[in-house]
Formats: sequence, structure tokens, C-alpha cells
Amino acid sequence: MASTTVRVSERTHRVLRELAEATGEPLQQVLEEAVERYRRVQFFAELRDAYARLAADPTAWNDELAERAELEGTLEDGLDDL
Repeated sequence: MASTTVRVSERTHRVLRELAEATGEPLQQVLEEAVERYRRVQFFAELRDAYARLAADPTAWNDELAERAELEGTLEDGLDDL
């Protein structure tokens, strides 16, 4: 796997090292997991904000609710009969 160098503060490096020692994981894995968790937090924050904007528009929100109601029926598509 290719790698690159990323500069971090001494404090961040110390925290990463402490986490790696505490978990027994390589420092690189600790960093990768931290970045992935941050990415997920950002994703859901953007999703929450998008839904808030949608809900602020009554017409768009009603369209969303209508689409949800339409899709609700697809849960009973006969797959249980297999």
C-alpha cells in the first residue's frame, strides 16, 4: 500500500502514540480509524443539515413525505413468500 507523510503537531503525535500503545494497534491504523470516524461524523452532519433544509421548505418536505409513503408499500414485495 502506498503511503505519504503528514505533518501533525507534537501533541497530536503524542496522543496517537498513546492510543496506539493503549490499544495495541499500529499508529497508522489508529490514525486511519480516527480519520474514518471523522469522515462519518461529517457525512451525517451534512445529511442532517440537508434534511433540515428540506424540512424548511414545506412543498419539498411534503414531496419527500409523499415519496416515503409511496415507497413504504415496497416493503411487502412478496420476498417472504420465497
